[in-house]
Amino acid sequence: MEILSLKKEFWDNQNNAREILQKKTKLTESLDKWKKFKEEIRDIEHLWAIALQEKDEQVLQDLSLELDYLNSAVGQEEIRIMLASEQDPMDAIVSIHAGAGGTEAQDWTEMLLRMYLRWAEKKGFATKIIDCQPGDEAGIKSVSFTVEGQYAYGYAKAEIGIHRLVRISPFDAGARRHTSFASVFVYPEVDDDIKIEIDENDLRIDTFRAGGKGGQHVNKTDSAVRITHLPTNIVVQCQNERSQHKNKAMAMKYLKSRLYERELQLKKEKISEENKLKKDIAWGSQIRSYILHPYKMVKDHRTNIENGNASRVLDGDIDDFIHAYLMSATEHFLPKDLKNS
Repeated sequence: MEILSLKKEFWDNQNNAREILQKKTKLTESLDKWKKFKEEIRDIEHLWAIALQEKDEQVLQDLSLELDYLNSAVGQEEIRIMLASEQDPMDAIVSIHAGAGGTEAQDWTEMLLRMYLRWAEKKGFATKIIDCQPGDEAGIKSVSFTVEGQYAYGYAKAEIGIHRLVRISPFDAGARRHTSFASVFVYPEVDDDIKIEIDENDLRIDTFRAGGKGGQHVNKTDSAVRITHLPTNIVVQCQNERSQHKNKAMAMKYLKSRLYERELQLKKEKISEENKLKKDIAWGSQIRSYILHPYKMVKDHRTNIENGNASRVLDGDIDDFIHAYLMSATEHFLPKDLKNS
């Protein structure tokens, strides 16, 4: 990049030149950080050897704390490197759909929604429900919500797939064990800088009365909006805003994000991988299992990461699973010499 930027014709295309310089700046900053980490590790090793020789417990304790801090800093930098795609810094739109299991699966969908909202809160992300279809007896059939914050999509994309729950059913009078499934999809939220061309003739827009719990707060107008993109058969809807205009605007934003994600998948020639994620929401296709009976364990089947504290996981403590997946996904694309370094 340094040689490229010195060429006379470099600034002929200013947009391309700025993009290259931005990449160069990021790479330089990252390289400087890793050089600093290396120097700090060498200093700690040197001081540790001296402290051991002199049996200085206080220095050893101080160096141990410094090593913990350095380990945390290195981990954060690794995560930043993993989130290097153009879409990773974007906000996200998350959709959860109940699968096999009836009322059980709908209750499981609501549990997952709570887990992700708690996770987002811990990360400092803002969330907003776009659309929510309540279950027939309990729980939620499907829900879509936005997650706003730095690298929201980069983190949330690790959750794409089928999530499986095993527990004693609170809806079964016989207290039998049930298995439930729900699917999670994540899309980068498109901002105004990204132009997605949509022909109005390709859209079917339907309005309907938004669902609610009844009483004085029931919606008495057809304010909810459902948009069908006819060429792709993508359907989005929004009913949580007060006005039809706002619901339509949010639904259009959701549609643009879906179309943008679809275009990215086409460009990357990963349609087959996308189809794998969209298998039947049932046995054999889960990315993670949440076992609450006969023992408590959450296991990610992609990385084999386990957590015996299922309650903490369902309360939003899922960063270990996300980081492990991002690390494994990054290593898959690294050259062999870097994998082994």
